[in-house]
Amino acid sequence: MEELIEILEGIQPGLDYETCADLIDGHRLDSLSIISLIAELEDEFDITIPTVEVIPENFNSAKNMWNMIVRLQEEE
Repeated sequence: MEELIEILEGIQPGLDYETCADLIDGHRLDSLSIISLIAELEDEFDITIPTVEVIPENFNSAKNMWNMIVRLQEEE
């Protein structure tokens, strides 16, 4: 999870990723940030994030992203 927080800080510094639960719904991350985030997550965690996984529910919080990452790693 620490690596995920570092990636998020690099893309959009200054947010409290430990508690923020509306990264998408609250427009805290824009579409270009999300594209960058997906690319970095795929590289860092050696996963492929299918298009069907790119939904607000999976990206609204660091916790949800982490759960998706772990799930995708288990599937590969």
